[in-house]
Amino acid sequence: MASIEQIIEDFTFLDEWEDRYRYVIELGKALPDLPDSEKTAENKVQGCASQVWLVSHRGEGADPVMTFEGDSDAHIVRGLVAIVLAIYSGHKASEIVATDAIDTFNTIGLVEHLSSQRANGLRSMIKRIRAEAAAAA
Repeated sequence: MASIEQIIEDFTFLDEWEDRYRYVIELGKALPDLPDSEKTAENKVQGCASQVWLVSHRGEGADPVMTFEGDSDAHIVRGLVAIVLAIYSGHKASEIVATDAIDTFNTIGLVEHLSSQRANGLRSMIKRIRAEAAAAA
């Protein structure tokens, strides 16, 4: 999976919205499939128009490193999940709480191209990850 730095760099080379859209879909295709056993009501992100599942794993200690897995039944949303995971997965809980992924989405110019439903779903996903990190910290 691409790092968030690589994703941001790749976006700087894509001038056309269509190319950016295709790249987001490619990121989603590269995302490992979430096993059906993880696609539960408990893991489902509320507030998303399409189905999105998010699984978090926390390491040991007072400020654990957290990793995340996610999936969606919609191609573009799956790509958004991949970007969110690139931002947050593998970081300490305190860093996750302090990071607003919307800033990154603004940097790469994606937020203004999302429908309001997708943008709300994206915010729901980010809110859930940050809440889980806050609980872990």
